[in-house]
Amino acid sequence: MSATPESTVRKNEAEGQYEILIGDEVAGYATYTDQDGVRDLPHTVVDPKFRGQGLSKPLMKYALDDARADGMLVTPTCPAVERYIESNPEYADLVAAED
Repeated sequence: MSATPESTVRKNEAEGQYEILIGDEVAGYATYTDQDGVRDLPHTVVDPKFRGQGLSKPLMKYALDDARADGMLVTPTCPAVERYIESNPEYADLVAAED
């Protein structure tokens, strides 16, 4: 999936993370784990040299769209993911109920 003209977002199942690349370099990632139909998104990182370019938004969009496509609910334990969902209510239905 293309995020911007020079960036690409992909799912790296071997590493358990979504990655945004600038060229061939991983500029940021969001980790995930799956359990019982719920995808936990605990951590999002953008490399300091790529910060301020808006890369976390396409990364989170891709992760949430992928969770929806996989039929998963999400637990946004990463504060950035939680804020993204609050700002984009079309993803609110993906949030798993708290126990």
